[in-house]
Amino acid sequence: MNLNIQPINFNIQNVRFKSNPISNPYNNQNLERSPEKDSFEMSVGYVNDTHGQVNNMMRILSGIKGDLKLAGGDIDIGDEKNEAIHYATTKFLNIADIKATVLGNHEIDMNQKSCIDAINRFNGDLLAINFDQKPLSEQSEEEIKKFGRADLKSYLKKSTVVEVKGEKIGLIGACPMDMLERLTHPNYYTDCSIEDLDDTIEDIQEEVDRMKAEGINKIILLSHMGHKRDKIAAEKLDGIDVIIGGHTHELIKDIKEGENLLYSKSGEPVIITEAGREGNYFGKLNLTFDKDGVITKAQNNIGETRLFHKNMINQYVFDDILGEPEKVGYVKQAPPPPSNLAEENPHANFVCDIMREKTNSDIALWHHSGVRSFFHEGEIDSRDVKDMAPFLDYVVVAEVPENIIVDAFKKAIKATYDSPVLKPGLLAVSGLNYTVNPDEGTLTDMNFIDKNGVEHKIDINNPRKDKTYRVVTDEFLMSAGADYNVLAPEELYIEKYPYDKDVLASAYIKEMNEPIVINQYGRIRYENHDDDDD
Repeated sequence: MNLNIQPINFNIQNVRFKSNPISNPYNNQNLERSPEKDSFEMSVGYVNDTHGQVNNMMRILSGIKGDLKLAGGDIDIGDEKNEAIHYATTKFLNIADIKATVLGNHEIDMNQKSCIDAINRFNGDLLAINFDQKPLSEQSEEEIKKFGRADLKSYLKKSTVVEVKGEKIGLIGACPMDMLERLTHPNYYTDCSIEDLDDTIEDIQEEVDRMKAEGINKIILLSHMGHKRDKIAAEKLDGIDVIIGGHTHELIKDIKEGENLLYSKSGEPVIITEAGREGNYFGKLNLTFDKDGVITKAQNNIGETRLFHKNMINQYVFDDILGEPEKVGYVKQAPPPPSNLAEENPHANFVCDIMREKTNSDIALWHHSGVRSFFHEGEIDSRDVKDMAPFLDYVVVAEVPENIIVDAFKKAIKATYDSPVLKPGLLAVSGLNYTVNPDEGTLTDMNFIDKNGVEHKIDINNPRKDKTYRVVTDEFLMSAGADYNVLAPEELYIEKYPYDKDVLASAYIKEMNEPIVINQYGRIRYENHDDDDD
């Protein structure tokens, strides 16, 4: 099946390049290449940051194409509570014929022994040139046993070489500099370290030089370093042709100079691409190389996963791993997922409505960075709903003072708009609406909406300490904090449910017993100072 999206060429005349570090690459006299017999064409199908989204993986399997298929890391997600997901993720990689992926932070949410088990199940290679580990011989037996330590480094490769249509293609992997700061269980990996960007670039260059000495002149970097670091690496390295990225969840469409078309130290083009997050998208990069391994023509296509259907054979395979899901209802109408974490998310708002109603709370909250999928139109099952909240974060309720709520929103908004990738994201709500100024990264208005639908203005400049609201959210947002303020510590919980949001949502949808329409917009409003000039 071909992508249901018209191919889009990047906007360079004739879509051609010529390697020349001195001449302007857009000088028409330099664009003409050697005869066609000296060129080599190939396509790369790619995914990144699917985060264990099995339903999206099954749809991707119906659409991903390419002479070579690669992944940009964070294909898996979760710790020991998600063991079945780990098996399903590996099955996806193998069925898709992914030849290599890079070590992302979510690949090591599990302990080292479990990570090695996953590597052994994978038919391809897991790459990480900048990963280091203290030898087991220098560690205590107690820590090795307690934290599930193993010789993980020996199972990782710096690089690998694959053959595509008779040509050797070099693949190198680089994991994120902040990987060890983002782990579910940091103690599992205190014996490990990641090189900084400068040392990583130096190591990559050495590997590139080694490959080129062996006659390999087409080299792809699988990077989970993040888009900003990818751009730095593209311009500092020499010999990398393509960077398949991940980690910062960029959705990179087409090819645009200065954004994802950069030039190496010797002036050769380097193309960077990345396909968003949660497996909502995947890509196909078409490439033409000259006889020297320089890209002369390229085309970057993005496929929207929701437009593809699950293959029934694959559905059977995954059901065998995960168990057959329960049918819960039918979605009549649903919008596509938001493109970033600062856009309002009606899918998450709908779940907030359910949490608020089922727990009889005043306000329901869900952080956008925790929303991992969306409601697809058509029949849905319990796994579709679970995909929205794959982490096991128990639903909890607490009485939270108004000033704590306002401060939490202010911090989340500022942090989101201070971030080039809009992380950690805004908050989905029920029982509230609020206004943000994206230009300033500030909260400018907030209203509480009672059970009768009446709005009550909250003074965001002087929020009350003596006014509390019954707030429902997940345990992560309520008390773990991370990139958000703590709303209430565990000792102040009124209720803690033995399940996550998906259980409440599935039960609610079944009880409705009618087609669902997802259109819960209007809870986040946006303004900017430019509006005042109109």
